[in-house]
Amino acid sequence: MTARIFLLAIYCALLLTACARTPKLPPLASDAVILAFGDSLTAGTGAEPAQSYPAILQMLIHRNVVNAGIPGELSGEGAARLAAVLDQVRPQLLILCHGGNDLLRRTGEAAAEVNLRAMVRLAQERGIAVMIIAVPKPGLRLAPPDYYANIAKDAKAPIESDVLSGILSNNTLKSDIAHPNAAGYRQLAEAVAVVLKKAGAM
Repeated sequence: MTARIFLLAIYCALLLTACARTPKLPPLASDAVILAFGDSLTAGTGAEPAQSYPAILQMLIHRNVVNAGIPGELSGEGAARLAAVLDQVRPQLLILCHGGNDLLRRTGEAAAEVNLRAMVRLAQERGIAVMIIAVPKPGLRLAPPDYYANIAKDAKAPIESDVLSGILSNNTLKSDIAHPNAAGYRQLAEAVAVVLKKAGAM
């Protein structure tokens, strides 16, 4: 019994440490607007519009989540588009899930990092909080490039680093090689909601 209590105490300590490491976000008011910005993973390719992760997230957290995903978009195109979308939507929070097409097309990881940093900086300079969803690099072992975590650390922004790698490694959660199906998008939305809660946004 003593050993079990000891192990439970260690687990609780590790859980508290993990939560403490999540950068904080401002609490979102009930009428707050969240901008989900990205490419096909945000648009919901592979599922119906109502099954996209922004649509599911909206139901989970009871906040208005605007889906601004464009299939096939490269990060440079996203960086050029973001300012106008921010002007139009005026969100309190930006959830950025971008860079996957740069990785698929091998257009240059260095440029993708520059573009992602520019998008985060643009939002934060406008007083908009940012959360990042890391996109895995294609390969035998799906994992996001290190720059996602580095950008999040530098920007003091919460990040979800694991869920897309897990979803896209599981054929039962995919509609094709690069996109989740409805069940996969639900898992993505649920993971995002968990991060938002840990960060204090909810």
